[in-house]
Amino acid sequence: MHYALDEDYFRGYEWWLMKEAKKRNSNITLMGLPWSFPGWLGKGFNWPYVNRQLTAYYVVTWIVGAKHYHDLDIDYIGIWNERSFDINYIKVLRRMLNYQGLQQVKIIASDNLWEPISASMLHDPELLEVIDVIGAHYPGTHTVKDARLTKKKLWSSEDFSTSNNDVGAGCWGRILNQNYINGYMTATIAWNLVASYYEQLPYGRCGLMTAQEPWSGHYAVEAPIWISAHTTQFTQPGWYYLKTVGHLEKGGSYVALTDGLGNLTIIIETMSHKHSMCIRPFLPYFNVSQQFATFVLKGSFSEIPELQVWYTKLGKPSERFLFKQLDSLWLNSGGSFTLELQEDELFTLTTLTTGRKGSYPLPPKSQPFPCVYNDDFNVDYPFFSEAPNFADQTGVFEYFMNIEDPGEHRFTLRQVLNQRPITWAADAFNTISVIGDYQWSNLTIKCDVYIETPEKGGVFIAGRVNKGGILIRSARGVFFWIFADGTYRVTGDLAGWTIYTVGRADITAKKWYTLTLTIKGGFSSGLLNGRPLWKNVSVTFPKHGWAAIGTHSFEFAQFDNFHLEAAH
Repeated sequence: MHYALDEDYFRGYEWWLMKEAKKRNSNITLMGLPWSFPGWLGKGFNWPYVNRQLTAYYVVTWIVGAKHYHDLDIDYIGIWNERSFDINYIKVLRRMLNYQGLQQVKIIASDNLWEPISASMLHDPELLEVIDVIGAHYPGTHTVKDARLTKKKLWSSEDFSTSNNDVGAGCWGRILNQNYINGYMTATIAWNLVASYYEQLPYGRCGLMTAQEPWSGHYAVEAPIWISAHTTQFTQPGWYYLKTVGHLEKGGSYVALTDGLGNLTIIIETMSHKHSMCIRPFLPYFNVSQQFATFVLKGSFSEIPELQVWYTKLGKPSERFLFKQLDSLWLNSGGSFTLELQEDELFTLTTLTTGRKGSYPLPPKSQPFPCVYNDDFNVDYPFFSEAPNFADQTGVFEYFMNIEDPGEHRFTLRQVLNQRPITWAADAFNTISVIGDYQWSNLTIKCDVYIETPEKGGVFIAGRVNKGGILIRSARGVFFWIFADGTYRVTGDLAGWTIYTVGRADITAKKWYTLTLTIKGGFSSGLLNGRPLWKNVSVTFPKHGWAAIGTHSFEFAQFDNFHLEAAH
């Protein structure tokens, strides 16, 4: 709901992602967590709890819509990602969920630190009752006493976000075990699933695998995928950790889980310090060395005759194995077995015989973003609301149909936020979407633009944009702006602090114009409707970056016939 009374349950890619996940595993758990909120909920404040009923209504309609339009059951709902929680809002949310017949939707809080949420729950019996799971982000495998005293499920509800190389794989292997051993956390959720965004954005390649070239179709199944398989193929939500888990004498750890029906899975990791550092928090030094570990199965498990063995070795390419099945292990009559463990290894020993290393066709070869790129946005019934390859950093750019324009601008790309959101980070006051190859230096960008806001509106096209994500406020580049008040401006940054040139031009709102920006070497020039408006503006920094489109503020504006040409 970009503005009040605006409900659209087909925006973004997340509905598609959830449905695809359900096709592969109908029992998968679905969770929702707001990062930012639409501005109208804040009534002028950057705060989602001004009207708690309204914010709860906004969240609950999303859950109801997920079921109604997509037949998706949301299992858990969060409060506000890594930001303040409001005790009364959490209670209002629970009441509204119940009122809508959504008693089965559980609340997770507060997706930040263990405190102050844990202490608040211990001091407030009603709050304790309405929260089902305490979720902490990047807990470093540890919890706090208050969290344990609540007797609630403890989750590492966001973790990993480390580059998906072997160090990232080691980080993931270590915390999947030790989040439970050290912190009693029964879920560890990786952010993010697949690195499908430009690599030079913040947290480039911090997904479990990489698929960042939709134009070529190239993807890479990275080591963290196979690390995940050591746990996820041999356990399920609903399995129990056994109490006999812990650290190995010479470094590393082991966990054991059962389904309560006689099945047993043991996961052992010996990740070294230097090969398992996560992006955060700081990891105190520890040592891992070669060792022999003996395990004894007791009780009903002592009858188990053999265990399947799956093995991973990270490190030197010559010794590297990812999720390889070894010969099964036969247990002696006392139910014991001994393993030789080296550093940076992962073993899964299990009674389940269903494990398999999946395969995939050879992906297409990696290709740079095409040097010549066009998009006229002429899509009658778009499958997604967003145009391909554009990465919105602030604002939302959606396919749009101009019912009033039967001509060449019937189908456009429109910036649809008309109010600054309740932001999660210090986002820019402008909207911007980036596209292309970050290494591009010399390029021409041409685009038809349409300002919708009289007098105050403005739009831009840009090149060599050098930052994105939470750093977008300070992005540098060459920004070519036109404004509805009849002026143009060329700036060296998104915020407009560095002004290269300004002037007057015959521009007004509600009329289409064609802007062309050329950047070559140390100079840039701009055309308005094919005629020179400014030229030979010196550009010394940055040397390269993305192309971009955007608006002066949170305002409606349209873009059409986008054309890019980059010189090698």
